[in-house]
Amino acid sequence: MRLLLTTDTHLPKRAKELPARLLHELPRADVVFHAGDWVDTDTLDLLEARSSRLVAVYGNNDGPALRARLPEVAYAELDGLRFAVLHETGAAKGREERCAARFPDADVLVFGHSHIPWDTTAANGLRLLNPGSPTDRRRQPHCTYMTATVANGLLTDVRLHRLPPRRPPVSGQQGRAPGDRDRT
Repeated sequence: MRLLLTTDTHLPKRAKELPARLLHELPRADVVFHAGDWVDTDTLDLLEARSSRLVAVYGNNDGPALRARLPEVAYAELDGLRFAVLHETGAAKGREERCAARFPDADVLVFGHSHIPWDTTAANGLRLLNPGSPTDRRRQPHCTYMTATVANGLLTDVRLHRLPPRRPPVSGQQGRAPGDRDRT
């Protein structure tokens, strides 16, 4: 089972659209996770329409329209592996211990908020994954998202994908500049 993990898309404030490579991955994924901070309902509509299954939550920048459609915490069981999704987990220091205490029945926690990719495992075995942001790299060198595989109750092939820098549109053009292409 192929997974796509994303968060903190912040459309249309941080970008006008999702990166083409991320959009290309949507129909290839069996399950798409989004850990909040959508900002607009159009992005939620897009992911719902293009995803086989979407597991998603709202974030701190999401208004009433998104909060009406999404939970603060979401859960999914995939091939015996128990996932929890939450936008904010607090400060990096002590994150594993806090999350392990809060989600004792989860095997994997997908979270967002910081825009900083994260992949650690708590002492109790809880795997914590933050895919970063595909649209707002903040202090990171690249915008990012993650893919992974679930097989036989195990999470494997967790991969962080770096997106190419966005270039401003050439005068009079929308979207990507000529010659832009996706790279890993």
